[in-house]
Amino acid sequence: MASDGDIRVLLVLDVLLSAVFSYVVLWGLEFADIAQLTTRNFVAATAVITVVTYLVVLRQ
Repeated sequence: MASDGDIRVLLVLDVLLSAVFSYVVLWGLEFADIAQLTTRNFVAATAVITVVTYLVVLRQ
């Protein structure tokens, strides 16, 4: 019997991994003097990546 798992766990992992990815990307962009690593940019990037991931992967 296959189980898709608990959606709450998937959403938490989605947010956490999106936050880590956003931080790494923003750090790299700041290192290259392209963007600033600010709280506003971090939250916005995390939200965008989380929503896109949900729409592409988790939504059925």
